[in-house]
Amino acid sequence: MAPGNFTRVTEFILTGVSDRPELQIPLFLVFLVIYGLTVSGNLGIITLTSVDSRLQTPMYFFLRHLAIINLGNSTVIAPKMMINFLVKKKTTSYYECATQLGGFLVFIVSEIIMLAVMAYDRYVAICNPLLYMVVISRKICLLLVSLTYLYGFSTAVVVSSCVFSVSYCSSNVINHFYCDNVPLLALSCSDTYLPETVVFMSAATNLFSSMITVLVSYFNIVLSILRIHSSEGRKKAFSTCGSHMMAVTVFYGTLLFMYLQPKTNHSLDTDKMASVFYTLVIPMLNPLIYSLRNKDVKDALKKFMANPGSSCKPM
Repeated sequence: MAPGNFTRVTEFILTGVSDRPELQIPLFLVFLVIYGLTVSGNLGIITLTSVDSRLQTPMYFFLRHLAIINLGNSTVIAPKMMINFLVKKKTTSYYECATQLGGFLVFIVSEIIMLAVMAYDRYVAICNPLLYMVVISRKICLLLVSLTYLYGFSTAVVVSSCVFSVSYCSSNVINHFYCDNVPLLALSCSDTYLPETVVFMSAATNLFSSMITVLVSYFNIVLSILRIHSSEGRKKAFSTCGSHMMAVTVFYGTLLFMYLQPKTNHSLDTDKMASVFYTLVIPMLNPLIYSLRNKDVKDALKKFMANPGSSCKPM
């Protein structure tokens, strides 16, 4: 393309989940319900783990921050997505797109790391219960959470800077419902080798290091559970671990599918469906999977509903 024919992109058009007009209102209602459940579920977990004295342990401290991350991730994506269901011009400015990508990366990377932290917490609690409050002390909890957010922010700055360092000209239609790395780089009119490499290496490093931590932790947890003499105790422990592993498997599976497949195999329409799971569905399900099936949380909810004014100093 001759230099005079370049038209620098100042805004992008998001195609959304579907471009069929008759599906816009039904899809809006579906995702409104999903987002509403996500907000209420995660705010509920944040509130209960902040005010109930029985939920001031490291496990619930990490659950609180997972809920914050899930709420943030959905809020970065869902409101703009739902607005686009109701308007004809589904545009987003260049800088709004960059901000959305950065926000998404902060929360998705933080969630990847937080899942590994939570798996390690359960490993210490089950396999080394006598050392639990020493190894997972208040200071260690604060340090782990702080490093999680710091690493998520640092990764977001590096990756989003690389993605928006390339030129976008002429074509500005993003085949997605939010600004994401893969569909954005597909629009670039310059060499994308460096940003694609950065995205791939970042995704691979974060996913595999987190997955290894989770798998090793749960492998040792399962071995410890098998040593439990009570069949009822084993059944309860396996049930809890099974729920956690189900959520982790769906989350990691969709991310691996999105970011680690070869470029030639990418189908952006298929990627959109996978993205719905880890940006909207999983944040909605996590409060149920991790917390609301828990007796302590149910008791805390009943107590809170009976006496909403009660509170205590959070961890």
